Amino acid sequence: RRNLDKWELGKIALKLRPEIEARAKANQGARTDLSATLPEGSAPVDTRKKLAASVGLGERTMGKVMQIDEHAAVKEALDKKELSVNQGYQITRQVQDLPEDEQGQAALDLVELEKAKKEIREKDAEIDRQSKIAGVFCKAYEKAVLLTPTEENVRIWVKCTRMTKEEM
Repeated sequence: RRNLDKWELGKIALKLRPEIEARAKANQGARTDLSATLPEGSAPVDTRKKLAASVGLGERTMGKVMQIDEHAAVKEALDKKELSVNQGYQITRQVQDLPEDEQGQAALDLVELEKAKKEIREKDAEIDRQSKIAGVFCKAYEKAVLLTPTEENVRIWVKCTRMTKEEM
């Protein structure tokens, strides 16, 4: 589907993982060290590449999805669309050196931090939008003050804006 994001596509691809890995193992059993002796059609299978191609993702993105799949806290945030794949991957990279029992809590803390950053960015964007609107109104008021409200000027203004009596 065109409307699925990268995380959702990656989850679909991960469902195919056991099948592709089984094919890769079957090919590996038939392989020898000499590539010239490989049976025809049994080229080595790159699981990550096959998974990525199956859903139309990049190979690197698929690798990130595979790594994120091992962290429940990050997966949950991605399912709720609170993080991007890249943000989720960065969190998993930051907690991977911690002991197993501390990784879950550290990942949760980092997810909360990312959500707070996103909220701040959204509030900043809203403030910027409101500031631009206020600026436009201030400029309009400054220009209106310069105009002498003579009958002729008001007629020209009404004519050009095409306002009706009710709208005035």
